[in-house]
Amino acid sequence: MQATLLGVLGLALLGTLQAQDSIPVQADFQQDKLTGRWYSIGLASNSNWFKEKRHLMKMCTTIISTTAEGNLEVTSTYPKGDQCVTRNSLYIKTEQPGRFSYTSPRWGSKHNIHVVETNYEEYALVATQISKSTGSSTMVLLYSRTKELSPERLEMFTQFSREQGLTDDEILILPQTGEAESTGM
Repeated sequence: MQATLLGVLGLALLGTLQAQDSIPVQADFQQDKLTGRWYSIGLASNSNWFKEKRHLMKMCTTIISTTAEGNLEVTSTYPKGDQCVTRNSLYIKTEQPGRFSYTSPRWGSKHNIHVVETNYEEYALVATQISKSTGSSTMVLLYSRTKELSPERLEMFTQFSREQGLTDDEILILPQTGEAESTGM
């Protein structure tokens, strides 16, 4: 009887732990292969800023490099009005390869970043849980090494975003622009 009760409690605890972090991470993640130039092809989010800015969003260029400490330096360049804006972020590695943390100096939000799936040469699917004082949100990004991806990859992104609880109006395939991503500004 005690063994059965302990087994049930153990399974309940395991279920609770898994529910806290149900986003998968790329098996055998190889950080060095993730570095280089990527284009943001898809963006999905249930955050308020996404809902407000969705109609203005366009594809951007992201350069990922590894720091001496083994963290990721993520530099994104995107069009804003008639100029290009660059944003730098430092993703701190965690004990689990393929998982990173980031705290926004501007907003104070905490980001739990998962490289969900990648083949390193074509696409990368990244999911982020964002927590801040006003609540939490989910963001899913689809990166590509080129400015276009196959319909199958786009569908994979859409399906994964839905599995994270995002609705179709919270999922966006980003339109291409000219300057910011082609010049690498």
